[in-house]
Amino acid sequence: MRYHIALSYASNLELIAQNAQAGKCPMDAMWDISKLLKAKVHLPIADSLSPLDIIRSKIIGKPQHWALARSLSKQLHSDDVIFCAGEDVGFPIARLCGAKVAPPKIVVFVHNITQLQGRLALKLLNVQEWVDLFLTISPVQADFLRNSLGLSHKRVCQVVEAPPTDISFFTPGLASPKKVRPIIGSRDLQKRDYQTLADATQDLNVDVKICAFSPDAKALKQAFKVMPNHMSYCFYDWCELLQFYRDSDIVVISAVENNSSASLNTLFEAMACRRPVIITRSSGIIANLIDAGIVTGVNPGDIVGLKQAIAKVLNDPQKAFEQAQQGYELVLNQFNHHKYTQALVTKLTSRFGNINHPKLVFQTRTNRYV
Repeated sequence: MRYHIALSYASNLELIAQNAQAGKCPMDAMWDISKLLKAKVHLPIADSLSPLDIIRSKIIGKPQHWALARSLSKQLHSDDVIFCAGEDVGFPIARLCGAKVAPPKIVVFVHNITQLQGRLALKLLNVQEWVDLFLTISPVQADFLRNSLGLSHKRVCQVVEAPPTDISFFTPGLASPKKVRPIIGSRDLQKRDYQTLADATQDLNVDVKICAFSPDAKALKQAFKVMPNHMSYCFYDWCELLQFYRDSDIVVISAVENNSSASLNTLFEAMACRRPVIITRSSGIIANLIDAGIVTGVNPGDIVGLKQAIAKVLNDPQKAFEQAQQGYELVLNQFNHHKYTQALVTKLTSRFGNINHPKLVFQTRTNRYV
């Protein structure tokens, strides 16, 4: 069995690995996964785009993803397994490669398909007929696939509970000596509610710093309707981001109500840096961490509750350290880059192995899933 990995983004994994070894950035999990599987990595194709690629991208993905899917449909056969790192590239590959007489085994890692575009893509492309295995870190996404599409547990798996966090890069360290007052740190734009954070901190003696960058002016405008004097945002490179976490007295993840896993990267990076976290309550692992007292939870849009939570953490440094230590130990022992890659590789190899099964080539998709 030959393994392949299709990335949603153009990336030089080897260069990233070299920089990670030099301490300049975190390791990309796909590098380790590709080495463990001895997989060939495929990137989106930027040239040779067809008009049909552009039209299809209106459904899901980018034209480059559809161009890659067209190319792979000519290369992959029944003794190939293609792991797709996201639905944006996975659905095009499933649609164009799945209908072959001797199709490859197709695995799609799903991030967020419960919203309108994802639902429409499933309906219009009918990719569930061609995908052998859906993987996700979100129980909401897994339940949606099983319940709305009637897929069995054999075809839908929550392989891990958290994204890969490189604990050799994200580590505790000293804060900058230039700090003049407590810093509330936050990161990213997706599903964030920075208006609530602004309102909750406007009367507190803190600086709120946000690591956020997007070429999408609309996203920036939506995230920052009001920018008071005590708040600022800018782009941080990887080493600056690491120091950003270390400088933060609290990492606050204020989010709108949602079913996606948009908060998890920031959450686990902050815990790996041993910082106390306040986060908007959500389902799944976030709710579990809140209930266990490892992070502090607040309700969506609760300005008063968020203000009280921030003040309580700032005024009780011993309790804040204890929470941060619990989160740090959890990442070290359970939710990290190494656990993530091993779990994913084990799932793929236990399912598909290294042995070809010629008898499956001419069976229908329905029979293959019995």
